[in-house]
Amino acid sequence: MITAIVMIDAATDSIDEVAAAVADLEGVSEVYSTAGEVDLIAIVRVREFEQVAQVIAGRINKVPGVLDTETHIAFRAHSRHDLEAAFAIGFETAD
Repeated sequence: MITAIVMIDAATDSIDEVAAAVADLEGVSEVYSTAGEVDLIAIVRVREFEQVAQVIAGRINKVPGVLDTETHIAFRAHSRHDLEAAFAIGFETAD
C-alpha cells in the first residue's frame, strides 16, 4: 500500500465543499480540515505508485476550489496505533 499525504490550499469560501468532494474521490481515505499553512490534508492510499498521479493530478487537482497541492509520499510508518484509538485519547476518563 502506498500512502501519500496531500496538503491542499482551497478557496476560502468553499473549504467545506472542497473537503467533501475530495473525501468522495476514489483513493482518498481521509480528509482533515486544518489550522495553519494549508486548509486541508488528504490521505491517499493506493496499491500502485502509478495510481498516486491518477488520484492527485487526475482527481484532487480537478476539484473546483482546489487552488494548490503539495504531496508527500510516506515510505515508512512509525506507529501501529489504530487511528480511532489515537483520536480517542483522554475520552475514557472524560466521564
